[in-house]
Amino acid sequence: MLAGFLDTSDEWIVTRTGIHTRRLLSGETLRELALKAARAAMDASGLRPQDIDYLICSNVANSYVSPSLGSIILGPLGCCCPTFDMNGACAGLVYALDVADAFLKSKDVKNILVVAAEQPSRFCNWHDRATSVLFGDGASALVVTRGEGFFDFRLTGNTHTDVMYYKRAMEPTPYDCVKEPTTPLVMEGREVFRLAVEASIQDVDTLLERNGMKGSDIDLFLLHQANMRIIECIREHLEQPREKFPTNIQKYGNTSSASIGILIDELSRAGELKDGATLMLSAFGGGFVTGAALLKWSSITY
Repeated sequence: MLAGFLDTSDEWIVTRTGIHTRRLLSGETLRELALKAARAAMDASGLRPQDIDYLICSNVANSYVSPSLGSIILGPLGCCCPTFDMNGACAGLVYALDVADAFLKSKDVKNILVVAAEQPSRFCNWHDRATSVLFGDGASALVVTRGEGFFDFRLTGNTHTDVMYYKRAMEPTPYDCVKEPTTPLVMEGREVFRLAVEASIQDVDTLLERNGMKGSDIDLFLLHQANMRIIECIREHLEQPREKFPTNIQKYGNTSSASIGILIDELSRAGELKDGATLMLSAFGGGFVTGAALLKWSSITY
């Protein structure tokens, strides 16, 4: 379908990204997608809306700047709790899990619903094959509750706005009448590739060393599904077998911060996440920001 209006082909896309198919919102809205993911996570956890003490949403962009996506879905979910959105780019889910872990340790809360809902198809230039062939829309959600699932986190941030950015126009004022254009997603592919591989490797190596572990001690590495080549470079550095790096980018493309949650959900439903499994999450995104989480999987963390 993309080859019908872009200078590209299925072979060009697959060989460079590993993506075969994707899902894009058309008649459905991001709100509906976020609600479906949130309800599925709550159903899987066995919790009722009144059991949710906090709602954290990871979201890069949607049609609403205010109110937050969390506020928009809170009522339909039947929840009555504090909520806020955070923009950690494609690393947003890991950032949200880190915040949830801190809240569980420091606040009088027990159950936190984390929702990552993204529509990156709406900030791409659909005449630019370098970016528009990469992204798909999606949402994922996890219920995190008090327990001993999280071992350690590592989050980083650097100012590299020139390598990847999307700029929305602001409203003019009587004192600033220059009309600003919206700039569709700009991405310097080679530099993003380098930053992503180097940062993810450093995050993972740091967490392993800090916790006295080796790559062989990790049951599954769940990486942000941005590009199959990036995932393969990280795997080769860690010298671990491919079966420890499950992927679904081939089906969904890059769904930004929703990608790791979607992967977790699929693995859980397929029975491939065993209680007690040690997981390493790693993500990276525009900014340039990165996040990694070391955790032990159980029903208490889902």
